[in-house]
Amino acid sequence: MTGARNHPPTGSMQAADAAHHLHPFTHHRELAGKGVRVITRAEGAWIFDSEGNRILDAMAGLWCVNIGYGRHELADAAARQMRELPYYNTFFQSAHPPVIALAEKLAQRAPDGLDHVFFATGGSDANDTNIRLVRHYWARKGEPQRRIIISRHNAYHGSTMGAASLGGMAPMHGQGGLPIADIVHIMQPHWWAEAEEGEGREEFGLRAARALEAEIERLGPENVAAFIGEPVQGAGAVIVPPESYWPEIQRICRRYGILLIADEVITGFGRTGRWWGSESFGIAPDIMTIAKGLSSGYAPIGGSIVSREIAETIADEEFFHGYTYSGHPVSAAVALENLRILEEEGIIDRVREETGPYLAERWRELMDHPLVGEVRIRGFMAAVQLTPDKARRASFAAPTGTVGLIGREKAIANGIVMRHIGDSLVISPPLILSREEIDLMIALARRTLDDTLAEVRAQGLMEAG
Repeated sequence: MTGARNHPPTGSMQAADAAHHLHPFTHHRELAGKGVRVITRAEGAWIFDSEGNRILDAMAGLWCVNIGYGRHELADAAARQMRELPYYNTFFQSAHPPVIALAEKLAQRAPDGLDHVFFATGGSDANDTNIRLVRHYWARKGEPQRRIIISRHNAYHGSTMGAASLGGMAPMHGQGGLPIADIVHIMQPHWWAEAEEGEGREEFGLRAARALEAEIERLGPENVAAFIGEPVQGAGAVIVPPESYWPEIQRICRRYGILLIADEVITGFGRTGRWWGSESFGIAPDIMTIAKGLSSGYAPIGGSIVSREIAETIADEEFFHGYTYSGHPVSAAVALENLRILEEEGIIDRVREETGPYLAERWRELMDHPLVGEVRIRGFMAAVQLTPDKARRASFAAPTGTVGLIGREKAIANGIVMRHIGDSLVISPPLILSREEIDLMIALARRTLDDTLAEVRAQGLMEAG
């Protein structure tokens, strides 16, 4: 199936892109030589490029198009709001109906005790807000020395100066003088990469969690403000922690009286089969970071849902923080319509009760592939770990990501978007996938693994490091 051509020729768009467009996370010289892929339209779980190719978007854009593409109700909501009130700010003791309604809706949906929302334009600036917020909170509590925030290696919390510092991505820290002061990192709960020989998953989960306690003691509990973590580390390669991990993290945070921030930018709004990843893992956060699935990517919006206690603590003094587009009326209206669809169509319930378990069953079948050492899945986010020797949990001798990149390119050639993170291949499809589309996705993923294995063998890369 091909899409209607109502755009300039691909070559001319590629040339203009190379001449003027700086992309996120991109080697631009390399991209200019290759030519950008131009996506022109989308419907359901499918995207179409400028050459008319139909591609299954198993990444839901960037982990975000939860209700799928082409929902005209969201376009209509945006158009109505643009005609009525296209913009007004929420500074100067002002608000507008969509932002008030959205804050109320989120407070109703959030876990108990989280009932105030500070809006941002996405996850990165929402996590910047969290840095300011927790430090201001402790200053108001009479403990201004509590400034340190503990995160994890290989975490991703955004790409602004503050959010990238919260994240634990070494390549990001190598550019721009990161991390900023008073942010430190502990080990991640990644059994495949970090467990000791013979160490079981639950035993490892406790050890990874107790790294937080050791770091708090090293720093001095009186100096630590908060711990931040994604319920599942998405951009870390869908790192699903052992079941023992989050209860122990929760215990440690409560013991030392530090705030717990759950970064729900990816896991929120149904991705794990529940409204919040925190529900899936029994986390009781003090702050939740939200974005992506809040509007299913149809409009830029994010925020921090905070506890009543935090909101009341900062209420008696001006909080010198905010964004021009905090609670933008069009984005808020789109988000409200997106939440209505999620609720009324039972999309999240279906993921939890039907399609999520079916996807897990089919995804685990990939474990029999000779290139796959581990499968990881929770709800509608999953990964396969590529390895030359699954018995030894071995890495490839080639630089990390070499084989993963081959896999990503083979996936696109097979008509499916899969992301490579290191030597993992990752999916995070729209929540509206049918069982038939899941079957097709698994077939395309298996074909991609077969093609990747053939290429890796042809290049002599099936050697353990």
